[in-house]
Amino acid sequence: MNAEFVNPFIGGLLNVLETMAQTTLTPGKPKKKSDDVAHGDVSGLIGMVGPNVKGSMSITFDEGLILSIMQNMLGEASSEIDAEVADMVGEITNMICGNAKRDLAEKGYEFGMATPVVVSGKQHSISHQVDGPKIILPFNHELGKAYLEICFDK
Repeated sequence: MNAEFVNPFIGGLLNVLETMAQTTLTPGKPKKKSDDVAHGDVSGLIGMVGPNVKGSMSITFDEGLILSIMQNMLGEASSEIDAEVADMVGEITNMICGNAKRDLAEKGYEFGMATPVVVSGKQHSISHQVDGPKIILPFNHELGKAYLEICFDK
């Protein structure tokens, strides 16, 4: 997969969490992913379709990390992944994709964004519904990991 597609999503994730949640993540090594099993506890998934590109992106968080992000972003403490946490994950997914959409539009790739879907639970599935390679990028934080998955038909 082309770094031109991947980098706007990485930048979007880091920017959204640093500015909105005062949370800094350290990127790990990207690799191909062949299954649909999520590595964390709660995921936001969003589809993108345009005249010259079709893809999807998901962001998955470990429970400890997303609860800290909830506290930092909204000033509300939660002891578990509940409906409010799920709503926030959907918003984070939307913001990351929106940042990437803006950056990719500058490179000539236009697409519309679907409404994010949020799934949670141990070993939940993320189905990208796109016929293309999947890349997973781990991000580290002292309270847990986040995993960015990107899948494009390019």
